[in-house]
Amino acid sequence: MSFEIIERTPTLDEFHQLCVSVGWEKLMNFKIIKDSLENSLYSVVVLSESKIIGMGRIIGDGYVYFYLQDIVVLPEFQRMGIGTMIMDKLMSYLKKNAPDQAFIGLFSSNDAKILYEKYDFKQYPALTGMFRLAPI
Repeated sequence: MSFEIIERTPTLDEFHQLCVSVGWEKLMNFKIIKDSLENSLYSVVVLSESKIIGMGRIIGDGYVYFYLQDIVVLPEFQRMGIGTMIMDKLMSYLKKNAPDQAFIGLFSSNDAKILYEKYDFKQYPALTGMFRLAPI
């Protein structure tokens, strides 16, 4: 089985398909995601036989703040190194584009922590990741 990683933003249909595959459909407003996707700093998709099986993107201001976002691999393709492929590309972009002292963050599921720890992401005792959904 071969995989191809391409530097491009997922289409709306691809994004929707991947999010639903991992149970994120209630966390996303798919009616407005188009603008968010278009405003990504950097995005990649992974294909297998021309079918999307994974994605990842970087969002932020491009100067001080960079967030790894929407890193998803279809469940049936997980644990095959695809997450590592995605992270390698995202980290390569950051190495070239993130200045010294830039904040690079992400939210992680418990299962994915091991992947991100390989790239020196860690939890800091003085900080905690928090979020909420609108409406406010």
